[in-house]
Amino acid sequence: MAKKPGTNPKGEFAFFNVTYVDGSQRSNRRVPSELLGGLDGDEPAKQAIADQDREIAEKSGKPPLEIASVERVGAKKK
Repeated sequence: MAKKPGTNPKGEFAFFNVTYVDGSQRSNRRVPSELLGGLDGDEPAKQAIADQDREIAEKSGKPPLEIASVERVGAKKK
């Protein structure tokens, strides 16, 4: 059954583009917003994405890739 428009909470997740050491990229990785902000800013996102990658690697039987950088989608470059 379809949901009514406007029933999904906005701002529940932040999206990140991830670049791995081997040069591959993944776009729009979701991280819960409650992990972000405060003094650490977006730094907890890297750990959350690494945890997601580890779970995916366990299920697929392949080793997880090492993350080179994490960038918030839509953020202005410094």
